Amino acid sequence: MTLMGLKVGFAITGSFCTIDKVIPEIKKIINAGGKVVPIISYSVDKFDTRFGKAESLKKQLREITGEEIINTVVGAEPIGPKSLFDIIVVAPCTGNTLGKIVNGITDTPVTMACKAQLRNQKPVLIAVSTNDALGTNAKNIGLLLNTKNVFFVPFGQDEPKSKSNSMVADFSFIVPTLTEAVRGKQIQPIFIQY
Repeated sequence: MTLMGLKVGFAITGSFCTIDKVIPEIKKIINAGGKVVPIISYSVDKFDTRFGKAESLKKQLREITGEEIINTVVGAEPIGPKSLFDIIVVAPCTGNTLGKIVNGITDTPVTMACKAQLRNQKPVLIAVSTNDALGTNAKNIGLLLNTKNVFFVPFGQDEPKSKSNSMVADFSFIVPTLTEAVRGKQIQPIFIQY
């Protein structure tokens, strides 16, 4: 599979327990010929967690991509006017970010990037990772499923017994879903069973 010349904005939000699963997918995009520019939320930019240090992740992203990270709203704003990307991938995408995207709130680098991309009628690919996907965010997911140029990486309930409202994308589907999304198609099935 080739993604030769594809310009990808890869946005990472604060589902810290799944960030390590998206790093290999960034590498796959680059190995297939895509250019990846990292975009990170304020929480990813600043928070050290039990899953890792913010500075270590940023260093890793710079080394993998060879690009500077977009980590401010001001830095993300030119994505629209300059038409910088063919697609933006948001992986992992928290419930907080889902809610902001669907309601047009652009107060983080990631939400500004998505707004700027959608303004240009270009695809945004969402890889859900939220503990309330079947709770308060169910409505937001439903609205985004019906939003032009928004596509979803297949996702399902990751722990239905212990976290019945939680859903997470199968990040290994990022590249095939991205390939379809740039053609204007949603990969199927969207909902998977873990």
